Amino acid sequence: MARIYTRTGDAGSTGMLHGGRVSKGDELMDAVGDIDEAVSALGLARAGCAEPEHAAILFRVQRDLFVVAADLVVNPAHRDRLVPRISLVVPDMVTELEGIIDGLVTARPLRPVFLIPGSTPTEAAIDLARTVVRRAERHTVRAGVVGHPVSDDARHYLNRLSDLLYVLARHSAGPETEPASHD
Repeated sequence: MARIYTRTGDAGSTGMLHGGRVSKGDELMDAVGDIDEAVSALGLARAGCAEPEHAAILFRVQRDLFVVAADLVVNPAHRDRLVPRISLVVPDMVTELEGIIDGLVTARPLRPVFLIPGSTPTEAAIDLARTVVRRAERHTVRAGVVGHPVSDDARHYLNRLSDLLYVLARHSAGPETEPASHD
């Protein structure tokens, strides 16, 4: 029987893709942890999603987030080993998100109102995932500031993904949702 535990992280470090170790307390690990959390929150949203097209989009971005995490956590000396769309974020991944956003907004324009999350369970879960993605983006930026090689494409993907999740959450709130009170 294979063991799930390795004990290699007991001293507070974790392995990087293609070798090397980094502290579990590092900004980079905060970003990767946020991405992991976002994948789970998106899974919750997808599990309750009644719209097959939206569920397919959520599944796709869950898979893409694994690519983003791999891109971030690779040993910098081995970035040349990354494989486009498998472990390396490419510009087309960002462009594709923009196309999905544009298609959704064209099909159903957003209402110019602020909505408090919670109109539907799916909308609330997507909004939660959106906020986790925003946190992942902030930690990714911080990881770059402290010296980790963070790709522009990974940062752009996270930024655009939060825009897509905003649109999906608004769509999942339903057309009859009342705007938040301004009192």
